[in-house]
Amino acid sequence: MKFRPLHDRVVVRRTDSETKTAGGIIIPDTAAEKPQQGEVTAVGPGARDESGKLVPLDVKKGDKVLFGKWSGTEVKIDGKELLIMKESDIMGVLDK
Repeated sequence: MKFRPLHDRVVVRRTDSETKTAGGIIIPDTAAEKPQQGEVTAVGPGARDESGKLVPLDVKKGDKVLFGKWSGTEVKIDGKELLIMKESDIMGVLDK
């Protein structure tokens, strides 16, 4: 199933979190915090301004992004856990 977000919404797949601390302690899944970074898998066409003109989004598919701890709505599509959020919930793009 393909999913296409509407307006200024973005679909993000969380990156895997570390399961070990720097000291070598293994963190169980139940105690681990969810990562606050991920990869953009789909973007909407953009939002409309007051004059009705379409304003494209700054992020694009494949961008690595940072987002807030409580940002987005968690959904499961084709067995994959994804987040759907507005572009304004994204704090920034990670460049290499």
